[in-house]
Amino acid sequence: MSEYYAIQRTVGNPATVRSLRADLTRLGVSSGMTLLVHASLSALGWVCGGAVAVIEALEQVLEPDGTLVMPTHSSNLSDPEFWNNPPVPRSWWNIIRHHMPAYSPELTPTREMGIIPECFRKQPGVYRSMHPLVSFAAWGQLARIITDDHRLDYGLGETSPLARVYDYEGWILLLGVGHECNTSLHLAEYRAAYPGKRLIKQAAPIMQHGQRQWVTFDDIDLDMSDFLLIGESFARDSGLVRQGKVASAQAQLLPQRLLVDYATIWITRNRVVSRP
Repeated sequence: MSEYYAIQRTVGNPATVRSLRADLTRLGVSSGMTLLVHASLSALGWVCGGAVAVIEALEQVLEPDGTLVMPTHSSNLSDPEFWNNPPVPRSWWNIIRHHMPAYSPELTPTREMGIIPECFRKQPGVYRSMHPLVSFAAWGQLARIITDDHRLDYGLGETSPLARVYDYEGWILLLGVGHECNTSLHLAEYRAAYPGKRLIKQAAPIMQHGQRQWVTFDDIDLDMSDFLLIGESFARDSGLVRQGKVASAQAQLLPQRLLVDYATIWITRNRVVSRP
């Protein structure tokens, strides 16, 4: 969204660190929380300071005894055979496999994550997990615990930062986005049993023993087509979703563990078959 449009859709004064902090506190974000954030800067309207202001507001509310977590995925490091947005010519595949730079938590940019996590991952004191495709970044009390030991196989499963957020009874903040962006629902996919659940192979370039290597690893074929329905059902059945406005954005704050437990059962009972 253009900055002009952000200005036009902003009602009243622009958002600032101070106003964002007040909105977040009103929604229920508080000191000491472990908070997994999915956010759209454009949904907030015009923000004085942009992504930096959003990050500062979040960290000020959580304080150093809290933990801020964001997805910092880099899907452009995946196997080009499966790219479709956009696809590349087949003749390019092996060139990409042999020459794509290895994942670097410090250097590799995010892809299609938005400017807030891209800015956040570069902040001093932020740790980023080592998965080349589905990394997460974290700041605060539990940052190392959340991001350590993120293994290649089943990247959004039991060794992922999602599972560590679950262990520490963290919260999810959807800031101007819906459940289609809610990565915690993928953790429920790994835990659920449903017809058509399919194992696949993923691949990416990483550094091993000081050398760039193209490696393959196991995963499941993920499907977020029912995530919006799961989110709506959880809100209705649990009554635990706090909703409100942060700047110009609709926001939802909800307990991650209870959502994942609910979604695991929901998917097991309701999902008929994964996508082809």
